[in-house]
Amino acid sequence: MFDILMYLFESYFNAGSYPDADKLSIKLSAAGFEEDDISRALSWLSGLDQLSQADYPAEINHSGIRHYAQYEQQCISEDALNFLSFWEHCKLVTPIEREMIIDRAVAFGRDEMPLNQVKLITLMVLWNQRQDVDPLLIEELISQNHSTQFH
Repeated sequence: MFDILMYLFESYFNAGSYPDADKLSIKLSAAGFEEDDISRALSWLSGLDQLSQADYPAEINHSGIRHYAQYEQQCISEDALNFLSFWEHCKLVTPIEREMIIDRAVAFGRDEMPLNQVKLITLMVLWNQRQDVDPLLIEELISQNHSTQFH
């Protein structure tokens, strides 16, 4: 499914957003993706579209260190959690965006999601929340230097 997310970003980033679910399903099927993967990706994207900064208390932006629940630690690798902490510390993501990233990572229901996949989720969350994602951030997030394939 991560190959679908990368495909969407590469295909629709310049357009600012991707088509609605019905059109997107047809385009993904025509691109050769399997129906099961398309269905899961569309469900995940629906959850992403429902995320709103207004749904999170503003106090999150003024809180201290984020302690991860055991379930979050099971779902997201230690490297990926360290990455999120580092990016938050450097103010590349806000605490609310961090929570959105965690929400979308946990939504996969996997154990030990690797860093490269969390980077792609980060890219998708930032793209969904902002119109102007810095090209250097994009390069860092899609860089394959530290990872294997996305799928």
